[in-house]
Amino acid sequence: MEHISVMRDRCVDLLAPSINAHDKSVIIDATLGLGGHSEALLQRFENLTVIGIDRDLQAIAKAELRLASFGERFKSAHSVFDDISGIINNFGFSQINGVLFDLGVSSMQLDQEARGFSYSHDAPLDMRMDQSTGITAGDIVNTFEPGEIVRILRVYGEEKFATRIVENIVKARAIAPLNSTVALATLVKESIPAATRRTGGNPAKRTFQALRIAVNDELGAIERAIPQALARIVVGGRVVVMSFQSLEDRIVKEIFAEASTSKSPRELPIELPEYAAKFKLVFNSSEKPSALEIEENSRAASVRLRAIERVAA
Repeated sequence: MEHISVMRDRCVDLLAPSINAHDKSVIIDATLGLGGHSEALLQRFENLTVIGIDRDLQAIAKAELRLASFGERFKSAHSVFDDISGIINNFGFSQINGVLFDLGVSSMQLDQEARGFSYSHDAPLDMRMDQSTGITAGDIVNTFEPGEIVRILRVYGEEKFATRIVENIVKARAIAPLNSTVALATLVKESIPAATRRTGGNPAKRTFQALRIAVNDELGAIERAIPQALARIVVGGRVVVMSFQSLEDRIVKEIFAEASTSKSPRELPIELPEYAAKFKLVFNSSEKPSALEIEENSRAASVRLRAIERVAA
């Protein structure tokens, strides 16, 4: 099935004003994936250079092949996006015109059964976005203290039955290591009351989400990366973020709210420039994809889009 980039045209439109305002512009695609958003940007704007960041070497290889025709206008970096400031420096830029974040796991990673992201196919419990480094989901379920696994499931998966699930994980791993996605998914299903299992989709969804977030430190990377992105964009530059679950969106919402709020003391009759907000929200709250896009691409159903613009140096 052909990969469809979520809210591609809307993201390009949101970044367009800053790109068009300069003879030469630079955009960071902080979550390159298969390169769909980067391709759309490079096709539309001939004055544009895109730096694509991804922690997945397979994704970079595929995107580089896809974008080879753009020559030096496309550059790639194998890294987690929380090194965004260092990557900008490494390519010789001081400021950029915008940043696009497409958060969460990529379609390619979900579709590759051997990566262990899906509970629908049997595979090793890996879940690393960068398979060249780091702990796996199997490491967590087989070696972490029970209390820490409970915390991971509760905080990152919002799982109400975390304690019961972890009790059964501890029993199972005492007999043999849990190394299979299907084995873990089955264990989770059996740990959740039958009445609860009848609604809300696959009962393993929350546990798998939690382990994936923990393995890849996804929320920590977002908290570190977005402030760096805001610090490096020019006046008129924009940061555009697509989130696919509430934990991600909450972090983005809070960072954007803080950046776009005046720090002027309430007792002052006027706002002093040094206290004025340096950013403004491009639109209030978040945007959702159209019903037509969701119909054409079911993975767009949960996305929430936010955008912010620098208005002062």
